[in-house]
Amino acid sequence: MDTLVDNIIAEASGKEANIKMRCRDVSVFYAEKQALNEVNLDIKPKQVTALIGPSGCGKSTFLRCLNRMNDTIDICRVTGEILLDNEDIYDPSIDVVDLRADVGMVFQKPNPFPKSIYENVAYGPRIHGLARGKAELTQIVEKSLKRAGLWEEVKDRLDEPGTGLSGGQQQRLCIARAIAVSPEVILMDEPCSALDPIATAVVEELIDELRQNYTIVIVTHSMQQAARVSQETAFFHLGNIVETGSTDEIFTNPKDPRTESYITGRIG
Repeated sequence: MDTLVDNIIAEASGKEANIKMRCRDVSVFYAEKQALNEVNLDIKPKQVTALIGPSGCGKSTFLRCLNRMNDTIDICRVTGEILLDNEDIYDPSIDVVDLRADVGMVFQKPNPFPKSIYENVAYGPRIHGLARGKAELTQIVEKSLKRAGLWEEVKDRLDEPGTGLSGGQQQRLCIARAIAVSPEVILMDEPCSALDPIATAVVEELIDELRQNYTIVIVTHSMQQAARVSQETAFFHLGNIVETGSTDEIFTNPKDPRTESYITGRIG
């Protein structure tokens, strides 16, 4: 009997270990209007999870729940439970600044600070006290720019403004800025929608490399992009998650007719 119980406990903890963020019954209201309806989703570690669906279906609203960006909107109310490594991110004791270091965000439009390339990346580690001096800070900046695939292009002009870079370079600078504080999770809200095809290909390649070290959740309007970069996909429609599963399964063998209609272009 004890062995059976031990096996059940071991199996349950094994399943827990394979979930980075657990979302249960997550609903979002803007004043009286409900934007998300009891969304349930498990986000696996060191994988890319793509959130797809028509415009206005709630995927970006859901993404912003994962690092409490919705807190910045006065009329917004979030209910349900979101756990990061089994810790409730909406618990009153949670420091939101620390949470947003653990769960970084890259936005649709590149938004470098009006500072030098160096200072864009150094800012986070400095305010979070992650470096014990200038040399260590410079090490973090270099490592982050290398991980973001930008070091070779900017290493000789770190004092120049980040805003002087091309759009694709600016987005990679924002990714370097996000990873400089050693996050657990990186959220990306349509990170390539403002980029040309060549810059998009570079960022997609980078996303694939980053998942070796980070859990990534990406909102994308491009199903081709979701198919290329993600291992898991969640299809949103009218504020609900209709279907989740492995990306291969969702794109080749969807279970819900609404998913199939979206993927084949009949809705959306």
